[in-house]
Amino acid sequence: MAKDEPLLRMESVGKEFFGNRVLADVSFSLGHGEILGLVGENGAGKSTLMNILFGMPVIAGTGGYEGKVFFEGKEARFSSPFDAIDAGVGMVHQEFSLLPGFTVTENILLNRESTKYNPLVEIFGGRIKTLDRQDMRRRAESAISEIGFSIDPMMLASEMPVGHKQFTEIAREIDRKNTKLLVLDEPTAVLAESEAEILIQSLRGISKKGISIIFISHRLQEVVDLCGKILVLRDGRIVSETRPGETDVFRIASQMVGRNVETAPSHRPPRGDTETILEAERLWVDMPGETVREATFSVQKGEIFGIGGLAGQGKLGIANGIMGLFAAGGSVKVKGRNVRLNDPAHSLSHDIAFVSEDRRGVGLLLEESIDWNMAFTAMQVQDKFVRKLLGGLLKWRDNEAMRAAAQEYIEGLDIKCTSHKQRAVELSGGNQQKVCLAKAFVVSPDILFVSEPTRGIDVGAKKLVLDTLRRVNEERGTTIIITSSELEELRSICDRIAIVDNGRVIGIRPATDPAAEFGLLMVGSDAAVSDPVIVGGED
Repeated sequence: MAKDEPLLRMESVGKEFFGNRVLADVSFSLGHGEILGLVGENGAGKSTLMNILFGMPVIAGTGGYEGKVFFEGKEARFSSPFDAIDAGVGMVHQEFSLLPGFTVTENILLNRESTKYNPLVEIFGGRIKTLDRQDMRRRAESAISEIGFSIDPMMLASEMPVGHKQFTEIAREIDRKNTKLLVLDEPTAVLAESEAEILIQSLRGISKKGISIIFISHRLQEVVDLCGKILVLRDGRIVSETRPGETDVFRIASQMVGRNVETAPSHRPPRGDTETILEAERLWVDMPGETVREATFSVQKGEIFGIGGLAGQGKLGIANGIMGLFAAGGSVKVKGRNVRLNDPAHSLSHDIAFVSEDRRGVGLLLEESIDWNMAFTAMQVQDKFVRKLLGGLLKWRDNEAMRAAAQEYIEGLDIKCTSHKQRAVELSGGNQQKVCLAKAFVVSPDILFVSEPTRGIDVGAKKLVLDTLRRVNEERGTTIIITSSELEELRSICDRIAIVDNGRVIGIRPATDPAAEFGLLMVGSDAAVSDPVIVGGED
């Protein structure tokens, strides 16, 4: 390979899925040790482009792709991810691929375990070698230390919060000694701001060692701060190739969506006295990595109530505990009636719906169609989309009603798909998230818990989702409780925001309060906690 030859070069790459054109004439190059930012709306083609590079089976299984890919100066048409890995390409996908029952160490070193000799090797051959767990732990700790984040190497993946899982995925790629190119698909989407800063700093260090990075993110400020070159995709085509000094966040956002995009603070009018719809007193939840120890708060009917805080402090555990997904205790009342904890069906019977932060693990039936995903919960809990005969002795699915409802939300949420019959697994991450939201809207709940509603969603779709939540709140009177790692997102839509620290609600403030006030609460500042306005978690 010539000295000035780029590490990666793509020429006129194109791809169709099920008759839908998702990439067209994409060409770019990436130098050694360079960090390339790849941005675009959901469905713009970012993940598909990287799946082509990584040799994912979905590409070959749907007719392959057009154009050419060159790696280290030679044409590369990887037939599988194993070929890409062998060539030095590592990829951390948007959805986790860890084995839940394996430890951090075992996941990082999967298929590359350290082994040691024992006498049985002489009889049965090398396959009888035993694991060198001491060396495996040393290697795992070394990979973890390179990303500058503290993770217990013996913790099970099933017990880790999502932020720890993301760092574990990245550490796995760092341990591969031949990695020349690292592709990160939305690596900071599940991270709190403090965790994202640690990751950004570690990526700078990795690039200085000569490893090239493709950084896919909807957090545009991170892209501008980290990357040396930025590609903007729109409708499967490159509409801009620029450098940070030549652009800014608002210009990139406008190029992504083809229109001006600005974020505006919430202008919701002050709420008068109203009834309390939900009360939690001394709530505890045993959710690994997001433990709730003693949370007390109340939510008013018709309110948009925010729950924020740093990663691992318990904010995600509140909704998961109330909905019965993890062991919980304490007292929760809805409209004055006690909710039986540890019983998901009982929570649903109180007209509560939940959009989980784990859309693939909890939110979706991945192999089922969009209409079936949207209708399933309403069908099970409320007998919607069901036709009856003989007083309900005979029941069957109302496919036409399902189709009509699905089409309404496909259009209303701008879900990019081929039809209501497309499988959820075939959608981009952001469009999967929209299906999860639609599934909750179909139930028409009195209370809607939404955890990380815009995780992995681009700037244009983020506004659409938040506007939809606001409209559902205003038009239907639905009380919405939003848990988010992004403070500005909460401030843009909520009436009040509760901050969770060390498993407790340490303060509740109007969303119109300065961001600095919330920042003090998040870091446990004595100045904020001692304020009598917020002690006890009430205004």
